[in-house]
Amino acid sequence: MTSHQTAQTMKPATAAKKLGVYLEATPAEFQEGVVSRTELSALQADPPEWLQELRRNGPHPRPVVAAKLGISIAGLARGGVTDALTTEQIDALKRDSPEWLQKERATQAEVRKEAVRIKEKNAARGDQPRRPRS
Repeated sequence: MTSHQTAQTMKPATAAKKLGVYLEATPAEFQEGVVSRTELSALQADPPEWLQELRRNGPHPRPVVAAKLGISIAGLARGGVTDALTTEQIDALKRDSPEWLQKERATQAEVRKEAVRIKEKNAARGDQPRRPRS
């Protein structure tokens, strides 16, 4: 008895998220189809020009914008940034360094310090990181 494996596919939104690009900025054929895991791997290994351009200049999805600014996604929302931004817009925000961005960067730095403190405390006690239950 042979088993026939079908290729696993994903919605374009999922593939865009995995590629770190803003779905609405991708080509129509990407948005309208489905993407197999093989196709996703090929896009990651050898990105076509449109993907390279999106990664370079945007518009970037909010998780990428937040990472480039060094803040959280919630911090973006608190700062009033709800849309995708281009690399140029992100660079302008960095240059202008508005008060909200400075505050969010400080908050993010505190969050990181606290995470390190907790990890070190747990390591000193011999605690293992908790795994989610299956």
